[in-house]
Amino acid sequence: MRNCRRIIFLFFILLLVLSCSHSHRISRSASVPHIQNRPKPVSLPVQHKPPLELMGYTIQAGAFRKVENAVRLTEVLQDRGLDATYFLASDKLFKVRFGNFTTKEKARQRAQSLKEAKVIAEFYIVQPEDYSVARQKKYGTDYLREALVKTAKDFIGVPYLWGGASADDGFDCSGLTMTVYQLNGLNLPRHSARQFEAGSSIDKDDLQKGDLVFFCLKGKSSVSHVGIYIGNGQFIHASSHGKKIRIDSLSSAYFTNQYIGGKTYL
Repeated sequence: MRNCRRIIFLFFILLLVLSCSHSHRISRSASVPHIQNRPKPVSLPVQHKPPLELMGYTIQAGAFRKVENAVRLTEVLQDRGLDATYFLASDKLFKVRFGNFTTKEKARQRAQSLKEAKVIAEFYIVQPEDYSVARQKKYGTDYLREALVKTAKDFIGVPYLWGGASADDGFDCSGLTMTVYQLNGLNLPRHSARQFEAGSSIDKDDLQKGDLVFFCLKGKSSVSHVGIYIGNGQFIHASSHGKKIRIDSLSSAYFTNQYIGGKTYL
């Protein structure tokens, strides 16, 4: 009888051991997929702003050797409420551009009506593929950056006038940056605050040619000045009322203290 009780006791002990062992194996097996499927931590990429809208079809009128002729045509177009500007092209002729149309036909109709009204003589429709931004697909982003810098340098010496958006009256700071970008096919917003909002932030040490640099001048609490970075710590800007578009250094004490950030759009 005593042996029988001992056998029964040992039998229950054996069952308990086997049950615990089986449960342990199930627990370990069930935990493996959880460990394997645990997501690995990842670094979130820097958030970039949407790219600028590309320019559509633009009317180009005139090709003048004398800047005075380009100025006169620009004034006539502006008197008609057209946002016109002139620039020095690569062929060393002064040309006038205005408008931003969604189709070539709409641009042609507008230009034809101005021709019939004897406001302009001959005209040319600048197409999206004519801009530097379109050619960067073949030549790379550095090509576009160099084009932006060259365009900005062509305006050096133009008088500054607050609120001006054409070279005959002078440029305000954001009028200059807008015009330079538009002449290369990128529809940059008109005002400096909106330009600041539209760009992706970039460290000062990482600035590249064609990026914009922003300042808060004269004790203002928000963006009040902008220039185009041209490399080597320098930028082009419409400096102040009564002065001309010129090159300055970011390392100067004045602009170092007023600097609030750089933005890239490329």
